[in-house]
Amino acid sequence: MQRILVIDDDPGVTSVLKRGLSYEGFAVDTGSSGQEGLDVARLRYPDLVILDVMMPGIDGLETLRRLRAADTHLPVLMLTGKDAPSDQVDGLERGADDYVVKPFTFEVLLARVRALLRRHETEHPDVLRFGDLSLDTGAKRAQRGERSIDLTSIEFDLLRQLMEHPQRVLPKEFLLDRVWGYDFGGSTNIVEVYVKQLRQKLEAEGEPRLIHTLRGSGYVLRED
Repeated sequence: MQRILVIDDDPGVTSVLKRGLSYEGFAVDTGSSGQEGLDVARLRYPDLVILDVMMPGIDGLETLRRLRAADTHLPVLMLTGKDAPSDQVDGLERGADDYVVKPFTFEVLLARVRALLRRHETEHPDVLRFGDLSLDTGAKRAQRGERSIDLTSIEFDLLRQLMEHPQRVLPKEFLLDRVWGYDFGGSTNIVEVYVKQLRQKLEAEGEPRLIHTLRGSGYVLRED
């Protein structure tokens, strides 16, 4: 399930977007200020951000700069009442991927969101690489060095999340959401079970460990 972060200090706008996007099948997080949005982004790793410009404290443009510093590829759609062409140009030149002016129709915004997500997906490489580990996302095959590795569908999805966020700590809750779905009703121990299985396949005797456990925090893909 793709995750969208809405950063806007207007509770009416936030409520409409959360309800509409959730109905369309997206997981939605919200932040009512620039700082809160940045904090949520660090914890939840959204696939796309909808960002208001005019907010108290850290405004939208500064929030955009900080989001870009953390992830240059994260799609960001600016949503604002500033409709002057110069404002739109400024937002786009500072790194926004699209710019929607308030008031807006939800159908148009939804179409823009889907277009940005499609564009982002086509820009992703078919083969993810980390050290001597590679994952062919089209064929759903993994390889470490010259060794081919067969994966179940869950193992593939789990490894893909780790390889799309290398050297970043991914909490169990994040992996449950992305791999098993937000409505998964089982125990979080299922993550530990599959991480153990994945390690057994990826880390043959003599091969350095790639998946590390940070107790109380989650899992990280890194080379020691």
